[in-house]
Amino acid sequence: MPKAAAAKKSEQPVSYEAALQELEQLIAQIESGQLPLEQMLSGYQRAAELLGFCRSQLEAVQEQVKVLDEGKLSAWTQD
Repeated sequence: MPKAAAAKKSEQPVSYEAALQELEQLIAQIESGQLPLEQMLSGYQRAAELLGFCRSQLEAVQEQVKVLDEGKLSAWTQD
């Protein structure tokens, strides 16, 4: 993993979209099989952090939707 990516390990993503983009890049690097074992492990750890961040962001949005829908989570419909 490049030094810049290693430095990001302790940083929180600025947004859900940024986290998702970084996560997709890490997955591609890991799946390529081109990384040394140590970098693969640190990439996996960062990916787990990013996944947790994304999940928490989605859960927060889901809670906001429940509030807006008066406590009921209903199916999404597109008109």
